Amino acid sequence: MEIARYIIDNNTTVRQAAKHFGISKSTVHKDVTERLVQVNPSLAAEARKVLDVNKSERHIRGGLATREKYLHQHA
Repeated sequence: MEIARYIIDNNTTVRQAAKHFGISKSTVHKDVTERLVQVNPSLAAEARKVLDVNKSERHIRGGLATREKYLHQHA
């Protein structure tokens, strides 16, 4: 529940939450999408909304990261 609350409050990605709590991405994802649904369905639904937005935007973030990488290499 603490991980889900962190994701919701800070609008973080699974990767950022995993780093913050010192656990793996797969553990964070499984906790929030599967285990939390059984414990607190409403909190799980809120966290799922944030994760879905992050998933829909990840290709944009990846493109920006690649752009930055190549801008720094040529500079």
